[in-house]
Amino acid sequence: MGSPFFKLLLLYSSGAVLGGPTLEPLNATVLQGSKARFNVSLSESWVSMTWSLKNVLVLTITKQGVVLPHESRFHAENYSSADTHRWEFIIQNVWRNDSGPVSCNIQNLPTLTALLSVQVNGSVNIVGGNLTMAQGHLAVLRCEASGWFPKPTVNWELDGALQNSSNTTSEALNGLYNSTSLLTVRAVNSVPVMCLASVSTLTTPQSNLIYLLVEPQNWTVLIAIVCSIGGLALLVLLILGILFCCKRRNDAKSRYQEEMRRTMPSVSGGVAAPNNLTYVGGGNTPSVTPSEFNDSGYSQTKVSNIFEIPDIVNSNQAPNCHDGVQSTTIF
Repeated sequence: MGSPFFKLLLLYSSGAVLGGPTLEPLNATVLQGSKARFNVSLSESWVSMTWSLKNVLVLTITKQGVVLPHESRFHAENYSSADTHRWEFIIQNVWRNDSGPVSCNIQNLPTLTALLSVQVNGSVNIVGGNLTMAQGHLAVLRCEASGWFPKPTVNWELDGALQNSSNTTSEALNGLYNSTSLLTVRAVNSVPVMCLASVSTLTTPQSNLIYLLVEPQNWTVLIAIVCSIGGLALLVLLILGILFCCKRRNDAKSRYQEEMRRTMPSVSGGVAAPNNLTYVGGGNTPSVTPSEFNDSGYSQTKVSNIFEIPDIVNSNQAPNCHDGVQSTTIF
């Protein structure tokens, strides 16, 4: 059991590569704020081991197992066995600026190098929060994912169902990405709406949840509005009708007065006299047509229209007692 062949088989099954040390992983992608781990394994004896981040020495390990960190967030763990030397280099609370090469240098052996990539998860927010819409209307929702690296993947969920109709744009600012996603949805029912942003190192996408509240159509309010507008229109038409009637009445009155002024003859001498009055014996009144008087009861006949009854007294004829008429001049 202690033969050299058995030892060689044991070294091969443990993952060590004959003839030199191994480093894994060669590419590590971690989330900012988490830990990055790198493992080196070798079978050869060694005196000292150093670890560098971006070509800067950050930790030293002696053969006796003494760890000398240059910063508190760098340290190492020993997982060596009787036949294999294995050490784990740990970077705690990695930063965005830690991205770069990670090197392990073992004295008298080739340098091993891996690559560290650090991702940054930012914030995600649906602008405006909860939204209330009338039923049947279109709602445009806006989600902003800010401060991510690399460019995040932004998705929408409507009532738990993934939506594929969103429109997403991104821009880089100071090495970080800001993404904006728009979702257009028709308001049918009240549902929860979620915007999700993620990068590969996130086990669970970062999300923001709002509620789209839908109000049903209120026909009572619509009818009341229509009735109010109709009533106002009828009131305006009524006022216009009254004004039109008053205008027509005033125009008719003006035309009547103008006609009366045209048909009324001018009075000369200041006194109106009857035009064709006759005297009828036996107490009869003169016969005068109604048109010969104006509104004040005076005749419109000119004063010059004066007639005389023949002077029977001065004539040669004998008086006629039956007529009982004397000579009279009417003015």
